[in-house]
Amino acid sequence: MSSKMHSYASCGSQIMNRADVLAQHTETPGMLTRTYLTPEHHSAAAQLAEWMCAAGMNVRRDMAGNVIGRYEGLEPDAPTLLTGSHFDTVRNAGKYDGNLGILLPLACVEQWHAAGKRFPFAIEVIGFAEEEGVRFKATLLGSRAAAGTFDMAVLDNLDDNGQSMREVMTASGFHPAGLAKAAYDPASVLGFVEVHIEQGPVLLNEGLALGVVTAISGATRFMVEVEGLAGHAGTSPMGMRRDAAMAAAETGLYIEQRCQGIPGLVGTVGQFNVPNGAANVVPGKAVFSIDIRAERDAVREQAVVDVLAQIERIAARRKVQFNLRKTHEAASVPCAPWLQQQLADSITDCDVALRHLPSGAGHDAMAMAAICDVAMLFVRCGNGGISHHPDEIMTAEDATLAAQAFVHFVEHFQSRRRA
Repeated sequence: MSSKMHSYASCGSQIMNRADVLAQHTETPGMLTRTYLTPEHHSAAAQLAEWMCAAGMNVRRDMAGNVIGRYEGLEPDAPTLLTGSHFDTVRNAGKYDGNLGILLPLACVEQWHAAGKRFPFAIEVIGFAEEEGVRFKATLLGSRAAAGTFDMAVLDNLDDNGQSMREVMTASGFHPAGLAKAAYDPASVLGFVEVHIEQGPVLLNEGLALGVVTAISGATRFMVEVEGLAGHAGTSPMGMRRDAAMAAAETGLYIEQRCQGIPGLVGTVGQFNVPNGAANVVPGKAVFSIDIRAERDAVREQAVVDVLAQIERIAARRKVQFNLRKTHEAASVPCAPWLQQQLADSITDCDVALRHLPSGAGHDAMAMAAICDVAMLFVRCGNGGISHHPDEIMTAEDATLAAQAFVHFVEHFQSRRRA
């Protein structure tokens, strides 16, 4: 490690300590839950703003509730390199999902400010107010506002208490009429780079601290209802059954088989329910979910075609009916090769082994791709890669390595306008 990089060695401990502090801003004692525009969400935003101010940044909040710290460049009208992630959480969350991507660049800016270092571009660290979709069942609200793609229809979505998003935003001082002003001018943006815990086991299993994301996988989801015929478990001969649960189970096994052995393709049946099921009844109905993701859209789309064709065959053979409702479809978002290369160079120049990998989870970078080229730096997730859970862990050593790579990336950044 160079002597210059030694000056950033304390970043890892600071990042971990601040993650602990942010975790205290929670709606539920004993676990971390911080959803959009709750009092705990507001207090976390205030804490981020305080740290940003101390790091020499000009801080503002937009009408989506995003917390934005701007570290000015050498010239006041310099173009801007964007970074950041979200500070809302799922229920009973881990401490690093989202928060790492705010706290890490913030720690780096603090070091640059202390050293009096400026760049030919400004740096803005964005704490996106909402990504997870927990409270109002709409995701990426903060980054969609920043990208100018906020869907105004979701303002009428209700939370569990029957309050609309519009009502809650207005009561919090964020007026929906001003959301358009949250959008960045694409001409002023050089790119967006998101640092994020991997939320999976790949880096951990390969003994690697950091990874460069190639793309954020596209996803297709269905909710499926299978209608068969209920019957007595003892008096219904096996060959005469129209068993909805077995038809659903066979579909799940096919999805598992179809998605194995193809890099970047994954298929999941995460929900499976037999309504009014009983041990002595042949199921007449089953409900389950399908989630298929892939780095390349063509791979995902072909898998979906094959699954739907298999469902038709299962339905005909088992004499059941499948009713499918598509609940989600999102195209993959490639990370810009030129930004990937600069991240890769930064990792190798820090004497860290390099790994490229796709992201199977969605991230704020997906929304930001509407206005600029994007890239992501993954940091190893411990504990088997578990995330969205209090057992989500990472180390201060890995946070330090990620900070060093990020510092190198910014200090050697070569801008390139989007084609």
